[in-house]
Amino acid sequence: MDDYTPDGGADESAFGFHGTWREFAPIAFTNLLLIIVTLGIYRFWAKARERRYLWGRTRFIDERLEYTGTGMELFLGGVIVLLLFILPYLVVTQVAQGMILRGQTIWGIVLTIVPLLLIFYLMGVARFRAIRYRLGRTNWRGIRGGSDDRGFKYGWSYMWKTMAGYLAFGLGVPWSMVSLWNERWRAMSFGPMRFACSADFSPLMKRYLLFYLSPFLLIAIVVAAGAAAALGFDFGGEFDPENPPFGFMAVIIGAILLFYFGLGFIWLAYFAKFFRVVVGEMTLGDLSFEFDAKTWDWIKLGIGDVLLVVLTLGLGFVFLGYRHWKFFIIHMQAFGEVNVDDLTQSTTRRDKHGEGLLDAFDMGAI
Repeated sequence: MDDYTPDGGADESAFGFHGTWREFAPIAFTNLLLIIVTLGIYRFWAKARERRYLWGRTRFIDERLEYTGTGMELFLGGVIVLLLFILPYLVVTQVAQGMILRGQTIWGIVLTIVPLLLIFYLMGVARFRAIRYRLGRTNWRGIRGGSDDRGFKYGWSYMWKTMAGYLAFGLGVPWSMVSLWNERWRAMSFGPMRFACSADFSPLMKRYLLFYLSPFLLIAIVVAAGAAAALGFDFGGEFDPENPPFGFMAVIIGAILLFYFGLGFIWLAYFAKFFRVVVGEMTLGDLSFEFDAKTWDWIKLGIGDVLLVVLTLGLGFVFLGYRHWKFFIIHMQAFGEVNVDDLTQSTTRRDKHGEGLLDAFDMGAI
């Protein structure tokens, strides 16, 4: 029996990333040039090329990952979605508008709502199938992952659980997110082993309530500050709404920045906790996982992304995929043992195309 213990070495993590931005830069800029020249068509092959580099520079225990997907598979996925969903959707919406203009309002509204519900359903299917596709195209020691589930049932779960989460005045969102995470990963496998995930949403509620209540708190602060500023200036003279004092305007601008950036940071604090909780409850055979990124790590990632894009006048966006993958890998941990004698090849079905729906909805797979 050949056992590997990810946590058996000194302080070495089971996951490691060995890429550098200098190696990645020629790939990123060549991809960008070819995407421009081909009017965007090359982006499918660019994505596959980028993944081959990132996967190939990622180590799990003693072996690097291998990405076996191709640009043609991604291209076919995009074409299928264009023909089966995007074009029919455009036709149906035009017909619906025409019916409304002709006075057939009820049927026009029905034709407008049905495609929107279909899109809602397909968003869930897209997220499920993207993970399924990527696992099916990820090799470690020649073994790949995947799922026999096509994701259509998950699409219904995505719909009703998301709606249930928001219908309860939004207080059910953590339950919805955690429940969907558990459901889609329980359907995945690597080799012959199924992933297990039994995360609980309860540890997330404090941070979610902070995010949930913060807009009301911020609005109250803004109103109080604005009133105080106005009244304060009024003591020294009349407050002119058409020519407000600098201090009053500073309060308003500060409040707006606080509202957007403050909410963003609070959401990051919630999301950091969410990711630690759900990944921390995942297992694969005798392996358990952990994601150790704290809120400040996510904030640094976000600030770094913004500075990279702004300081390079937008050109730095080509490095965002590299930064996010590196962030994911260096914070990922695994504990336990891998018995390679039990790790036989996956027998799950592999589609010949991938991720068209995910591209159409511009969603993240994870």
